Amino acid sequence: MIAVSAMALSYPSANMAFANQNMAETGQARTSAGYATTVDLVLQAPVIVDTTIRSASRIKGAEAAGLAPGSARFYVEADVAALIRGEAVPPRIGFLIDVPLDARGRAPRLRRERIIAFARPVPGRAGQLQLVRRDSYQIWTPESDQGVRAIVRETLQPDAPPAITGIGNAFHVPGVLPGEGETQIFLLTDSGDPVSLTVLRRPGEQRRWAVALGEIVDDAAAPPQRDTLLWYRLACGLPRTLPPASTANEEPNRARLAREDYQFVLRELGNCDRVSPPAA
Repeated sequence: MIAVSAMALSYPSANMAFANQNMAETGQARTSAGYATTVDLVLQAPVIVDTTIRSASRIKGAEAAGLAPGSARFYVEADVAALIRGEAVPPRIGFLIDVPLDARGRAPRLRRERIIAFARPVPGRAGQLQLVRRDSYQIWTPESDQGVRAIVRETLQPDAPPAITGIGNAFHVPGVLPGEGETQIFLLTDSGDPVSLTVLRRPGEQRRWAVALGEIVDDAAAPPQRDTLLWYRLACGLPRTLPPASTANEEPNRARLAREDYQFVLRELGNCDRVSPPAA
Protein backbone atom coordinates (compact mmCIF):
# COMPACT_ATOMS: atom_id res chain seq x y z
CA MET A 1 0.00 0.00 0.00
CA ILE A 2 1.27 3.45 -0.80
CA ALA A 3 1.31 6.32 1.64
CA VAL A 4 -1.33 8.99 1.24
CA SER A 5 0.28 12.25 0.19
CA ALA A 6 -1.13 15.75 0.54
CA MET A 7 -1.49 15.87 -3.24
CA ALA A 8 -3.71 12.82 -3.19
CA LEU A 9 -6.10 14.63 -0.84
CA SER A 10 -6.57 17.76 -2.91
CA TYR A 11 -9.96 16.91 -4.38
CA PRO A 12 -12.57 19.66 -4.70
CA SER A 13 -15.89 17.88 -5.07
CA ALA A 14 -18.03 14.89 -4.22
CA ASN A 15 -17.61 11.58 -6.00
CA MET A 16 -20.28 10.52 -8.49
CA ALA A 17 -19.36 7.24 -10.14
CA PHE A 18 -20.33 5.13 -7.13
CA ALA A 19 -23.19 7.37 -5.98
CA ASN A 20 -25.56 4.42 -5.76
CA GLN A 21 -25.07 1.02 -4.19
CA ASN A 22 -22.98 -1.60 -5.91
CA MET A 23 -24.70 -2.67 -9.13
CA ALA A 24 -24.27 -6.32 -8.32
CA GLU A 25 -26.24 -5.82 -5.09
CA THR A 26 -29.03 -3.54 -6.28
CA GLY A 27 -29.19 -3.73 -10.04
CA GLN A 28 -29.49 0.06 -10.17
CA ALA A 29 -27.63 2.08 -12.76
CA ARG A 30 -25.10 4.52 -11.40
CA THR A 31 -25.05 8.21 -12.06
CA SER A 32 -23.37 9.04 -15.35
CA ALA A 33 -21.41 12.15 -16.10
CA GLY A 34 -22.72 14.85 -18.37
CA TYR A 35 -20.83 15.83 -21.49
CA ALA A 36 -19.28 18.94 -19.95
CA THR A 37 -18.09 17.05 -16.87
CA THR A 38 -16.46 14.42 -19.06
CA VAL A 39 -14.71 17.11 -21.14
CA ASP A 40 -13.44 18.68 -17.90
CA LEU A 41 -11.91 15.35 -16.93
CA VAL A 42 -10.39 14.69 -20.35
CA LEU A 43 -8.77 18.12 -20.43
CA GLN A 44 -7.32 17.71 -16.94
CA ALA A 45 -6.06 14.13 -17.24
CA PRO A 46 -2.77 13.34 -19.01
CA VAL A 47 -3.55 9.64 -18.50
CA ILE A 48 -6.91 7.99 -19.18
CA VAL A 49 -7.16 4.24 -18.68
CA ASP A 50 -9.82 1.56 -18.99
CA THR A 51 -9.22 -0.62 -15.93
CA THR A 52 -10.75 -3.44 -13.91
CA ILE A 53 -10.20 -3.25 -10.16
CA ARG A 54 -8.37 -6.34 -8.96
CA SER A 55 -8.16 -5.56 -5.23
CA ALA A 56 -9.25 -2.79 -2.88
CA SER A 57 -7.86 -2.06 0.58
CA ARG A 58 -9.70 0.40 2.77
CA ILE A 59 -7.62 3.18 4.29
CA LYS A 60 -8.49 4.55 7.72
CA GLY A 61 -6.99 6.73 10.40
CA ALA A 62 -4.38 9.36 9.65
CA GLU A 63 -3.96 8.17 6.05
CA ALA A 64 -7.59 9.03 5.39
CA ALA A 65 -7.17 12.67 6.44
CA GLY A 66 -9.29 15.07 4.42
CA LEU A 67 -11.87 12.42 3.57
CA ALA A 68 -15.33 13.89 2.96
CA PRO A 69 -18.05 12.85 5.44
CA GLY A 70 -20.00 9.82 4.27
CA SER A 71 -17.13 8.55 2.13
CA ALA A 72 -14.49 5.85 2.33
CA ARG A 73 -10.98 5.84 0.91
CA PHE A 74 -9.42 2.83 -0.77
CA TYR A 75 -6.11 1.96 -2.33
CA VAL A 76 -6.92 -0.15 -5.37
CA GLU A 77 -4.85 -2.19 -7.77
CA ALA A 78 -6.34 -2.50 -11.22
CA ASP A 79 -5.59 -4.33 -14.44
CA VAL A 80 -5.33 -2.08 -17.48
CA ALA A 81 -7.53 -3.15 -20.37
CA ALA A 82 -6.75 -0.19 -22.61
CA LEU A 83 -4.80 3.05 -22.55
CA ILE A 84 -7.17 5.66 -23.93
CA ARG A 85 -4.78 8.57 -23.57
CA GLY A 86 -1.23 9.13 -22.37
CA GLU A 87 2.13 7.43 -22.40
CA ALA A 88 2.50 3.71 -21.75
CA VAL A 89 1.53 2.43 -18.31
CA PRO A 90 2.22 -1.00 -16.75
CA PRO A 91 -0.43 -3.70 -17.14
CA ARG A 92 -1.30 -3.25 -13.46
CA ILE A 93 -1.59 0.11 -11.72
CA GLY A 94 -2.47 1.41 -8.27
CA PHE A 95 -4.26 4.54 -7.13
CA LEU A 96 -6.31 6.03 -4.30
CA ILE A 97 -10.02 6.40 -4.72
CA ASP A 98 -12.71 7.94 -2.50
CA VAL A 99 -16.22 6.50 -2.76
CA PRO A 100 -19.47 7.49 -0.98
CA LEU A 101 -21.04 5.13 1.51
CA ASP A 102 -24.58 3.87 0.99
CA ALA A 103 -27.56 4.70 3.21
CA ARG A 104 -26.46 2.02 5.68
CA GLY A 105 -22.93 3.37 5.91
CA ARG A 106 -21.43 0.57 3.83
CA ALA A 107 -18.84 1.02 1.12
CA PRO A 108 -19.50 -0.42 -2.35
CA ARG A 109 -17.70 -3.54 -3.50
CA LEU A 110 -15.02 -2.29 -5.82
CA ARG A 111 -13.41 -5.58 -6.79
CA ARG A 112 -14.07 -6.49 -10.43
CA GLU A 113 -15.55 -3.07 -11.17
CA ARG A 114 -14.52 -1.84 -14.61
CA ILE A 115 -13.93 1.88 -14.62
CA ILE A 116 -12.40 4.59 -16.77
CA ALA A 117 -9.90 6.47 -14.62
CA PHE A 118 -8.78 10.03 -15.37
CA ALA A 119 -5.41 10.44 -13.73
CA ARG A 120 -1.84 11.70 -13.74
CA PRO A 121 1.40 9.80 -13.04
CA VAL A 122 2.90 9.96 -9.55
CA PRO A 123 6.53 11.16 -9.95
CA GLY A 124 9.05 8.54 -8.92
CA ARG A 125 6.45 5.80 -8.42
CA ALA A 126 6.19 3.54 -11.43
CA GLY A 127 2.74 2.06 -11.84
CA GLN A 128 1.15 4.55 -9.45
CA LEU A 129 -1.44 7.06 -10.62
CA GLN A 130 -3.31 9.87 -8.93
CA LEU A 131 -6.88 10.66 -9.90
CA VAL A 132 -7.04 14.28 -11.03
CA ARG A 133 -9.99 14.84 -8.70
CA ARG A 134 -12.30 12.83 -6.48
CA ASP A 135 -14.90 12.13 -9.15
CA SER A 136 -12.47 11.50 -11.99
CA TYR A 137 -13.60 8.01 -12.84
CA GLN A 138 -16.63 6.58 -14.57
CA ILE A 139 -18.19 3.15 -14.76
CA TRP A 140 -17.17 1.54 -18.04
CA THR A 141 -19.96 0.95 -20.52
CA PRO A 142 -19.75 0.79 -24.31
CA GLU A 143 -21.39 4.22 -24.36
CA SER A 144 -19.06 5.85 -21.83
CA ASP A 145 -16.02 4.35 -23.57
CA GLN A 146 -17.16 5.62 -26.95
CA GLY A 147 -17.97 9.05 -25.53
CA VAL A 148 -14.61 9.50 -23.81
CA ARG A 149 -12.68 8.38 -26.88
CA ALA A 150 -14.65 10.77 -29.09
CA ILE A 151 -13.84 13.69 -26.78
CA VAL A 152 -10.16 12.76 -26.68
CA ARG A 153 -10.04 12.67 -30.48
CA GLU A 154 -11.77 16.04 -30.76
CA THR A 155 -9.47 17.75 -28.26
CA LEU A 156 -6.42 16.51 -30.16
CA GLN A 157 -7.51 17.95 -33.51
CA PRO A 158 -5.23 20.78 -34.70
CA ASP A 159 -8.28 22.96 -35.36
CA ALA A 160 -9.95 22.21 -32.02
CA PRO A 161 -11.80 25.28 -30.69
CA PRO A 162 -9.77 27.17 -28.07
CA ALA A 163 -10.81 27.91 -24.50
CA ILE A 164 -12.72 31.14 -24.00
CA THR A 165 -10.98 33.51 -21.58
CA GLY A 166 -13.17 36.59 -21.89
CA ILE A 167 -15.07 38.96 -24.14
CA GLY A 168 -13.59 41.76 -26.20
CA ASN A 169 -15.59 44.38 -28.06
CA ALA A 170 -19.27 44.01 -28.82
CA PHE A 171 -21.34 46.28 -31.02
CA HIS A 172 -24.76 46.48 -32.65
CA VAL A 173 -25.34 47.90 -36.14
CA PRO A 174 -28.96 48.85 -36.92
CA GLY A 175 -30.36 47.90 -40.31
CA VAL A 176 -32.39 49.95 -42.76
CA LEU A 177 -35.78 48.64 -41.57
CA PRO A 178 -37.16 49.11 -38.05
CA GLY A 179 -36.17 46.15 -35.87
CA GLU A 180 -33.41 45.08 -38.26
CA GLY A 181 -29.83 44.85 -37.07
CA GLU A 182 -26.74 42.80 -36.43
CA THR A 183 -24.72 42.30 -33.24
CA GLN A 184 -21.13 41.11 -33.31
CA ILE A 185 -19.34 39.96 -30.18
CA PHE A 186 -15.62 39.18 -30.27
CA LEU A 187 -14.31 36.61 -27.81
CA LEU A 188 -10.90 36.31 -26.19
CA THR A 189 -9.20 32.89 -26.25
CA ASP A 190 -6.24 31.26 -24.56
CA SER A 191 -4.57 30.66 -27.93
CA GLY A 192 -5.24 34.11 -29.32
CA ASP A 193 -7.22 32.60 -32.19
CA PRO A 194 -10.26 34.69 -33.19
CA VAL A 195 -13.74 33.54 -32.23
CA SER A 196 -16.82 35.69 -32.70
CA LEU A 197 -20.57 35.55 -32.27
CA THR A 198 -23.05 37.11 -34.68
CA VAL A 199 -26.75 37.70 -33.99
CA LEU A 200 -29.07 38.78 -36.82
CA ARG A 201 -32.40 40.50 -36.32
CA ARG A 202 -34.92 40.62 -39.16
CA PRO A 203 -38.46 42.09 -38.91
CA GLY A 204 -41.04 39.35 -38.54
CA GLU A 205 -38.38 36.61 -38.14
CA GLN A 206 -36.80 34.76 -35.25
CA ARG A 207 -33.40 35.99 -34.26
CA ARG A 208 -30.57 33.87 -35.68
CA TRP A 209 -27.05 33.51 -34.39
CA ALA A 210 -23.81 31.86 -35.40
CA VAL A 211 -20.26 31.37 -34.16
CA ALA A 212 -17.21 31.82 -36.36
CA LEU A 213 -13.71 30.44 -35.80
CA GLY A 214 -11.59 32.80 -37.81
CA GLU A 215 -11.29 36.39 -38.93
CA ILE A 216 -14.09 36.20 -41.50
CA VAL A 217 -17.74 35.45 -40.72
CA ASP A 218 -19.23 33.71 -43.77
CA ASP A 219 -22.61 32.26 -44.66
CA ALA A 220 -21.49 28.81 -43.51
CA ALA A 221 -21.24 29.96 -39.86
CA ALA A 222 -23.89 28.37 -37.63
CA PRO A 223 -24.60 27.65 -33.97
CA PRO A 224 -22.62 24.71 -32.57
CA GLN A 225 -24.30 21.37 -32.09
CA ARG A 226 -24.99 20.36 -28.50
CA ASP A 227 -22.38 18.09 -26.86
CA THR A 228 -19.50 19.12 -29.08
CA LEU A 229 -16.26 20.72 -27.98
CA LEU A 230 -17.28 24.07 -29.49
CA TRP A 231 -20.59 23.97 -27.60
CA TYR A 232 -18.67 23.15 -24.40
CA ARG A 233 -16.24 26.04 -24.93
CA LEU A 234 -19.14 28.49 -25.25
CA ALA A 235 -21.73 27.09 -22.83
CA CYS A 236 -19.18 26.53 -20.07
CA GLY A 237 -16.74 29.34 -20.85
CA LEU A 238 -18.83 32.43 -21.56
CA PRO A 239 -19.60 34.77 -18.65
CA ARG A 240 -23.25 35.12 -17.69
CA THR A 241 -23.39 38.80 -18.62
CA LEU A 242 -21.75 40.97 -21.23
CA PRO A 243 -19.00 43.01 -19.51
CA PRO A 244 -19.72 46.77 -19.52
CA ALA A 245 -16.30 47.43 -21.05
CA SER A 246 -17.33 45.47 -24.17
CA THR A 247 -19.92 48.10 -25.12
CA ALA A 248 -18.29 51.15 -23.53
CA ASN A 249 -18.02 52.90 -26.90
CA GLU A 250 -21.59 52.13 -27.98
CA GLU A 251 -24.51 54.51 -27.57
CA PRO A 252 -26.93 53.33 -24.84
CA ASN A 253 -29.62 51.86 -27.09
CA ARG A 254 -27.14 49.91 -29.21
CA ALA A 255 -25.38 48.68 -26.07
CA ARG A 256 -28.75 47.49 -24.73
CA LEU A 257 -29.48 45.55 -27.93
CA ALA A 258 -26.03 43.96 -27.81
CA ARG A 259 -26.65 42.84 -24.22
CA GLU A 260 -30.05 41.43 -25.20
CA ASP A 261 -28.51 39.52 -28.11
CA TYR A 262 -25.79 38.14 -25.85
CA GLN A 263 -28.43 36.81 -23.44
CA PHE A 264 -30.23 35.31 -26.44
CA VAL A 265 -27.07 33.38 -27.33
CA LEU A 266 -26.73 32.07 -23.78
CA ARG A 267 -30.33 30.85 -23.79
CA GLU A 268 -29.84 29.15 -27.12
CA LEU A 269 -26.71 27.38 -25.87
CA GLY A 270 -28.45 26.04 -22.77
CA ASN A 271 -26.89 25.29 -19.42
CA CYS A 272 -23.43 23.83 -19.09
CA ASP A 273 -24.14 20.33 -17.69
CA ARG A 274 -21.07 20.33 -15.48
CA VAL A 275 -21.71 18.28 -12.33
CA SER A 276 -18.87 19.89 -10.39
CA PRO A 277 -16.30 22.60 -11.14
CA PRO A 278 -12.95 21.68 -12.62
CA ALA A 279 -10.07 21.22 -10.21
CA ALA A 280 -7.59 24.03 -9.74
